[in-house]
Amino acid sequence: MVVTVIYLAATTFHAESAGATSSLSKLSGQTLQQRLATIDNSLKSLATPSMRTGIGAVGFRSWPKRDRTKGEWIQINLAEPATIDQVVLVPTIWRDTANRYREDGFPEEFRIRVGNGVDDEGTVVATFSADESHSPRVAPVVIAIHPVVADWIRIEASVLSPRGWDGMYVLQLSEILIFSGIENVALRQEVSVSSSRESRPATPWHKDYLVDGFVPYLIDASEGTKSLAYLSMVGVGDRPEIVIDLERKQRINRIHLHSIDQSDTVPQSVPEDFGFPRELIIEGANLEDFSDAIRLTDYEILSDYHSGPIVMRRFPEAECRYVRLVATQPYYYSENDLSGTRIGFAEIEIFSNGVNVAKGKTPSVEYKTSGPARNISALTDGHNLFGKILPHKQWLGELARRHDLEYERPRIAGELNERYLRQKANLRLLSWLVGLLGFIIVCTVLFERTLRQRAVFQMREQIAADLHDELGANLHAIGLLGDLVQKASDSPDRLSSLVRQIRDLTQRSGAATRYCTNMLESTGLFEDLVNDMRRTSARLMADFEHELTFSGEEHLQDLRPRTRTGLFLFYKECLTNILKHSHATRVTTELHAIPGELRLTVTDNGRGLSDSQTATVPNSLRRRARLLRAKVSVVPAPGGGTEVTLILHPNRFTIFR
Repeated sequence: MVVTVIYLAATTFHAESAGATSSLSKLSGQTLQQRLATIDNSLKSLATPSMRTGIGAVGFRSWPKRDRTKGEWIQINLAEPATIDQVVLVPTIWRDTANRYREDGFPEEFRIRVGNGVDDEGTVVATFSADESHSPRVAPVVIAIHPVVADWIRIEASVLSPRGWDGMYVLQLSEILIFSGIENVALRQEVSVSSSRESRPATPWHKDYLVDGFVPYLIDASEGTKSLAYLSMVGVGDRPEIVIDLERKQRINRIHLHSIDQSDTVPQSVPEDFGFPRELIIEGANLEDFSDAIRLTDYEILSDYHSGPIVMRRFPEAECRYVRLVATQPYYYSENDLSGTRIGFAEIEIFSNGVNVAKGKTPSVEYKTSGPARNISALTDGHNLFGKILPHKQWLGELARRHDLEYERPRIAGELNERYLRQKANLRLLSWLVGLLGFIIVCTVLFERTLRQRAVFQMREQIAADLHDELGANLHAIGLLGDLVQKASDSPDRLSSLVRQIRDLTQRSGAATRYCTNMLESTGLFEDLVNDMRRTSARLMADFEHELTFSGEEHLQDLRPRTRTGLFLFYKECLTNILKHSHATRVTTELHAIPGELRLTVTDNGRGLSDSQTATVPNSLRRRARLLRAKVSVVPAPGGGTEVTLILHPNRFTIFR
């Protein structure tokens, strides 16, 4: 038994096409465009599936079933073992009212099994599934297999499909071709099937029609000039002959007789077997007088189902130079007052090792043609009414390839169109985003300009507050110290200390004047907030009973320089106000710092606030609190006097810094 491997049930191109279409979304747009252009160029060079008309054999049809999984099989027994490399299944064509033409009863799933001799089991060499059919289709299915020697081949359909007119499940095929190289070794071989609807040959459905060589297409190549078929005059006798001189001895084994091309009208004006002999003998010889003639093959039309576009006959290989076609029962023509025998063919092909050795060889006849357009050379010019006559294997391969391309093309075009629509939507969205971005830029510029103007205003306000708070307090302290100097004229030690304090305040006032414009960024100012507050309170509260309490000093180091400066100046302004207006003798200061909050409370025992001043914050403290983004309150102190409280959240974010 021959051991093989299972190959994908498709041609090489089909495999490439399926691989491409399965991942279209992963391909770039340029790749898809190139693929689309390649498909369009390929379609221009491929044969077109032109359908036959008239009456003819349809093919084989199994017994109808209601269960699609009730499998069927077809087996072809070859006359002798052959190396098989390709199987072609031609579907039965159904005229669908919705899709025009499509396959009918083509199996959804099947496998191909081959074997030798009495080996009933054989070996599976190919499988096929519904996904690979690219339905609907009219083109043949070309199945490439690894070359294997076999003398029988079986198509086993495991899942059937419904036929069009009643929905019953059947196995239907028009033709099965088995290629060994370029030879169709299945031609006119023995066929056995699992079940059959018809058993009589004179019906459109019969198992023998699977290998009769007739397919539902006409050879319609995309290249070559058209050639009108040869047709004799009326009255060519009872045994008209056509002789072809091959010019040298050739080992021939096959002949193709192309019937006269059907008319290009619908309906056609002549029958399919017009001019074709009812009985025909084909002989070969090496002598011109055919004295050594041998019969190569013969042909007989038993019914309308035994004729078709191309009559193919294989015969044992014979070495011949001359080939003679003898119409023992020629076609009889009768129309109006004209009647008689006629003979005609579109092409005669004689093959030696797969090559048409009759091409270009002018046949000889002993009768006239029906007109100047029906030249005898048309019998061997290699062209028909559509153009060039293609080798059978190439022709069916091009039909299958065209179907795959036409199946793939709309999917590529659809993917490109979908991407175009997405790009169009993205472009529209991008346009909106660009407009929005422009709007944001304009707003940002205006906002930035507002911020700069606000910063200028804040800087001016900060400078004014710093000059007022720092210099005003210092000058007031200098005045007080001056009064003390006058009183301490009799105490040299006391006088020296007061003069030194006046000198310090003078220097500090000068420094504040020089750096007030950049006091918030200056380094070295109020880095030690606790000690600075102690020194300031000692100078300003020299004649007061003053208590200063701190808690959470470690959190004060985390304050920004601007915040430390503002807090110090707020505290200094509180002391200055007490000196100027409170007439107090005792002052208490408490500074409590915790993460995220700072609370400063300054309390005096002065004359307090009048009823009209209750809950009124002095302008200087309100301004300083605003610069700090803090809350300030002024309330009467228990036991008399005033209590000023500042609550600051130094880590709270604000956009207007």
